[in-house]
Amino acid sequence: MLKGAIIIGEGSFVASGAYLRGGVYLGSNCIVGPSCEIKSSFMLSGSKLAHFNFVGDSLIGEGVNIEAGAIIANYRNELDGADIKILHDGDVIVTGVKKFGALVGDGCKIGANAVIAPGALLRPNTHVPRLGLIDQFAYD
Repeated sequence: MLKGAIIIGEGSFVASGAYLRGGVYLGSNCIVGPSCEIKSSFMLSGSKLAHFNFVGDSLIGEGVNIEAGAIIANYRNELDGADIKILHDGDVIVTGVKKFGALVGDGCKIGANAVIAPGALLRPNTHVPRLGLIDQFAYD
């Protein structure tokens, strides 16, 4: 299902049962597998979502591979609606928004059933293990 402004690049494939909504950009030669949901996100060229993934309010770099069941969360339930923060080189950046996923660098590999917490920053070529949790830092 496609809902809202969607741009799908040349050679990209969106499988049956995928749900793209809220403004999504897929670069060229991307793959979105069955039962994946992408909300308000950019996925650059050559990146792949296996199946049963959620990506919300995120930027996915080029050549990223996300295995089955991995989640890029966009809301911190435990913080009762606090603005999402990003930790970058020791500085805390307040995004000013309640929903913000992750910034995933080029060439990252995210293992099956991993969870990437809101505000996470994955540098290029980061490998997240299967069942891994990337939680950026403890909030105040």
